[in-house]
Formats: sequence, structure tokens, C-alpha cells
Amino acid sequence: MRFITVVALLSATAQTIAGHELISALRAGGNVIVMRHASSPQQTPDKQTAAPDNVKLERQLDEAGRTTATAMGNAIRALKIPIGEVFSSPTYRAMETVRLAQLPNPRPQPELGDGGQSMQGAGEAQGAWLKDRVTHATAGTNVVIVTHMPNIARAFPDWGAVADGEAVVLRPDGKGAASIVGRIKIEEWPRLR
Repeated sequence: MRFITVVALLSATAQTIAGHELISALRAGGNVIVMRHASSPQQTPDKQTAAPDNVKLERQLDEAGRTTATAMGNAIRALKIPIGEVFSSPTYRAMETVRLAQLPNPRPQPELGDGGQSMQGAGEAQGAWLKDRVTHATAGTNVVIVTHMPNIARAFPDWGAVADGEAVVLRPDGKGAASIVGRIKIEEWPRLR
């Protein structure tokens, strides 16, 4: 319980950066980017409206989600932000976000998913996994984690709402905690310099 308190305090009180300073920090690597999947309607598609590879008829991205995920990936590459490990919820909408952004070698992670319950509530194990994972970064690259709002809220209740596609950039301190460096809404990526 003590570890949870430390992470929450650091996340809530850390000073954040934006603009060029945030891009410089991302270019340097050593960060963890926790991202909510891009925009997706609440209803599941039927066979006529589902993407051809969405065989389980799971929720998928809407037009805004597809457009912003693609633009975000293009911006990350144009800004020369190094991406290392990519962890994703195994749900269709999260994996679609990663695929359209062209993030490298995504690893579906059950702890980031919706448990097959269409986000009826994240469990303690999901929150604990995410809370621990943000404390591990790799020098010179950034770790990307794509998940859902209930998982984010379970792990980090002090963050407040995280918009569809929004990224929260964290910097692990090497001592078991991480602090928020900045936040980037998905539609802001193409405007960053």
C-alpha cells in the first residue's frame, strides 16, 4: 500500500512540461506513455459495419479515431520520437489504434484489456499491473501502453478523466515511482514541433 501512495503523490504534485520541452524529453527517451485508445463508439458493429478483420465483432474505432491514430503515428515519426516496447490491450479498438499509428511490435497484454466485459470495471490486478509497469522505462526509447479509461482510473484515480486517445507521459525515477511529465491529446500530436 505504501508504493501506491508514493506513485499517487508524485503523479499529482509533479510539475509538467509542454511544447518543445516535452518533445525534447520524448526524443531523449526513458519515458512511459500511457494512452487511452483512440475514439470508439460505445456500440459494437454488426457484420455489415465491422472491419473485415474484426471477426469477434468488438468495438472498433470510428472515423475520428482512425484519422487521429494515423496522424499521431505520423507525428511521432516526424518528430523522431524513439519508441521501444509497445504494450496494448488485446481488444480490437486498442490494437487498431496501435496498428494505425504504426507503433512497432505491439504486445497484447491481458492486464490492459477489458476482461471480455466491455469495460464493466477494471479489477485490482489490472490496476496493480499498470501501476507497476509505468515505473519501468528503457534509456533512449519510450515505452507505449495503450489501454482503457477504467484501467487508467483504477491505477491512477488522481489523474482525472483521460480523453479518447490522450497520452499521459511519465518519467520513472528508478526507485519504484513515476511522475507525470506532460499530457498530449491525440489531436495535438500533428501540431507539435
